Amino acid sequence: MNTIPGVKFNEEGIAEITLWAPFAQKTELVILKTDRKIALQRAERGYWYLKTEELKENDNYKFLLDSKFLHPDPASRFQPEGVYGPSAAVNLEDFKWTDKKWKNLLVDDYIIYELHTGTFSPEGTFAGIENRIEYLSGLGITAIELMPVAQFSGTRNWGYDGVYPYAVQNSYGGAKALMQLVDSCHNHNIAVILDVVYNHLGPEGNYISDFGNYFTDKYQTPWGKAINFDDAWSDEVRRYFIENALMWFRDFHIDALRLDAVYAIKDSSPVHILKTLRLRVNELNLEKGKQHHLFVESNLNDVRFINPLEKDGFGMDAQWNEEFHHALNVSAGGEKKGALADFNGVEHLAKSYADAFVYDGIYSPGRSKTFGSKVTENPGHQFIAFSQNHNQVGNRINGERTTHSFSFEAQKLLAGALMVSPFIPLIFMGEEWAATNPFQNFMDSSDLNIIQALEDGMKLEFSSVQGKGDLPDLRVEEAYEKSKLTWNSLKIKKKARMFAYYQELIRLRKHLPALSLLNRKQLIANYNQEAETITLQRWHGDKKEQTICCLMNFAKTAKQIKLPASHHWNKILDSASTKWGGPKESDLRPAKDLSTNDVNHPPGTFYIQPQSLIIFINHDV
Repeated sequence: MNTIPGVKFNEEGIAEITLWAPFAQKTELVILKTDRKIALQRAERGYWYLKTEELKENDNYKFLLDSKFLHPDPASRFQPEGVYGPSAAVNLEDFKWTDKKWKNLLVDDYIIYELHTGTFSPEGTFAGIENRIEYLSGLGITAIELMPVAQFSGTRNWGYDGVYPYAVQNSYGGAKALMQLVDSCHNHNIAVILDVVYNHLGPEGNYISDFGNYFTDKYQTPWGKAINFDDAWSDEVRRYFIENALMWFRDFHIDALRLDAVYAIKDSSPVHILKTLRLRVNELNLEKGKQHHLFVESNLNDVRFINPLEKDGFGMDAQWNEEFHHALNVSAGGEKKGALADFNGVEHLAKSYADAFVYDGIYSPGRSKTFGSKVTENPGHQFIAFSQNHNQVGNRINGERTTHSFSFEAQKLLAGALMVSPFIPLIFMGEEWAATNPFQNFMDSSDLNIIQALEDGMKLEFSSVQGKGDLPDLRVEEAYEKSKLTWNSLKIKKKARMFAYYQELIRLRKHLPALSLLNRKQLIANYNQEAETITLQRWHGDKKEQTICCLMNFAKTAKQIKLPASHHWNKILDSASTKWGGPKESDLRPAKDLSTNDVNHPPGTFYIQPQSLIIFINHDV
């Protein structure tokens, strides 16, 4: 029996159907165009199975349970009429791939661009992204990260309330359009990361509980009942989600998954679901001769998620590092509120450069307890860093980007501080030209009870984050339309200079081994809390054959800062340069030469422009 849930067409084009409904006494496939009902055969462990030539590709169908419940397929590959409509049979095997020469990148080489399909382009579709692949390639991006595309209600949603994990959102173009996008990305040497949600399912159009015990009452998540990964009948629920992950890799050629909010995945099994997933993905990698990566979002500062299996970890390839964001934004003058309240600026940013986590077994005042685990052997490529992302922007009341919170010079400083880090960098769509479009929460729902529940939850969440004003009406289309990128902005000189600045940062990162090789042990980060400055050194080679020194001034006034005496230095980038829309480059003559009254500064001390960054390379390279 085929154990992959849903409808799968075999090599002869015959539909093989697998359904898990352990408590049903009778299950039937209903082909809607003819109203034909075909009984499925009972198999072991609550499965039902059918092999039929009557269901053809693109046919709409539902399942009838005990002549009572008529529902779409829990493992539907396409919902052409949305969450309440029928499922459509899709043959994933007949797409004509042209990416046979593609080889997934090492995680070290990922430069990630996070985007939301609906608001990235005017089209709001996968085709709209495909039309801008050359733009992304020209920027220097090596991987795009798609916010969730599993079928959700309506046409406007972030995607984290999907209810059909196997179905590709109809308003984005569906399964074949996603395949086309992935194929095109690979032909432009760009990897594709897909954001998936395995901690909960959305409420609207969710019939899955009528099929089986997909949820458990043992736990609650911030979004409702937890997925049943360790209670009665959990074996088949685990299979359902693991097969989903394998489907994205095997059938859609996705290169990496970003697992949303793994801290809300509750599992006390002897073998955690994430570890099981890692083992199954390893098997697929061996079988296909491919490499697929698993990234996680976690706020627990627990290295168990990224430690290798042989060290009793879950074996995830990397995790989002929110603490780098918090320390960076506070350093630049961000409001110390909510998650940022525990961070004190450049001291914590310097610590994050060196140690990844700031709270790594030290006392957290905001939590009133010791928090986190120390990062010792985990390399830099196991951490994904950013100055903003969909959460940090969209979970502000008005969806404000760093563009709205920081000066143009500070934005360049944020970008440079990210790109010189020993972590995988992530850019949020539009950041590269200082986009002014907000990125708000938005949704498209007709269920008043669900709307009220979502708004109540968001009011509670917004109470602890930055932003002022009343919660906007997230149902109106205006919130969605305002969040769409305005591509004509690139014609504005200042925004074009920001884009060129990002291009140069990415070029330097790619071509300088001291930056591209993510070795956390070859790094020194010194800071001056009073002056609000950081001196970051990174190097390559045992004898420091290539060394990069980055001077960062987060203050709003010029500051004295000293280059290390260990090398002769060449300046290769100054964010304050007029070339990048800045006021003027920092004057790197010794400070004592700049004023007759300025005679007490030590040799090698310079003035650096406010809210700016300078990158040097050792002279003998």
